[in-house]
Amino acid sequence: MKLATQHTVKTLGDYAYQAIQKHVKKTFKWEKSVKKDEDPEALHQMRVGMRRLRTAVTRFGLAVDLPKSISDKNIGKIARRLGNLRDLDVLKESLENNYKPNLPRKEQESLHTAFTALAKQREDVLSSVQKTLKDESYKSLKEALDKWLDKPNYQPFASVIIQQVLPDLLLPEVSKFLLHPGWLIGTQLVESDVKVQKNWKPEDIEKQLAKEGENLHSLRKEAKRIRYQMELFTDLYGESYAAYITEVKNIQEILGTMQDSAVLTDWLANVFKSEIQTELPTLATLLTENRYQSWQQWQLLQERYLKAETRHSFHLTILHPLSGVIN
Repeated sequence: MKLATQHTVKTLGDYAYQAIQKHVKKTFKWEKSVKKDEDPEALHQMRVGMRRLRTAVTRFGLAVDLPKSISDKNIGKIARRLGNLRDLDVLKESLENNYKPNLPRKEQESLHTAFTALAKQREDVLSSVQKTLKDESYKSLKEALDKWLDKPNYQPFASVIIQQVLPDLLLPEVSKFLLHPGWLIGTQLVESDVKVQKNWKPEDIEKQLAKEGENLHSLRKEAKRIRYQMELFTDLYGESYAAYITEVKNIQEILGTMQDSAVLTDWLANVFKSEIQTELPTLATLLTENRYQSWQQWQLLQERYLKAETRHSFHLTILHPLSGVIN
């Protein structure tokens, strides 16, 4: 795929071009390896690349004039197919490396059933991915990106200096993230003040996760979205901005650990057609402990981000990008 030469980044349009070019290059270089199913890391990189490309295309929509085939919907469909396959690899990796070595022999032997089911499921999903990477909508997306990078078209806003509009681009996304209902899970209102409920037993956390797991998963996705968007502009901000990106990434990863653990529990229950406490009691205990520890880590960040000063500081950081030309 041909790529236009990189040029000095000054305007919103320049920044949009650079972001799209960068993620096109990073995404499609893994295609051959993914088609051949050579390396789980190639799949991971292509999935992440596709998600970041999607972020660049959607977030710079007011600056770029893209053909219809380069759409959020088309890129999202491909990213989801890659994601389905990657999720199975993560599940297998987690079972093999994090849990299996800590199980008694009997439970390790029981896991053979799970690994067999996983291999069969992966075969079907891999076939779907390979088909997706050969179909017309995928080819037309690549061709359209290639043509646009050779001869880009822009919207009127593209000519505005990036620093001038950057806070307006980011602040709505930050607000959406901070106002997500997932922040209020496991809290109570005390004299108009939101307080995080502490000292919960593992069974209390399990009940809460059973009830609110989807909400927390939704917050995790929101964290990922805002992180990807913020990472497009790291060189336009200072240390405070970088620190917020790190914290958002931590939130995403901690919530992800809880979600992955819950997904693994449900998947195993489906494979064994019973609650996993029956078939794999040690593993069930380890998974519960894992969620309990993640919950403690989550509450520290939850408490911090429910404070008005943290939220205010986040907004102030976004409001003040570095001045000057970025090369």
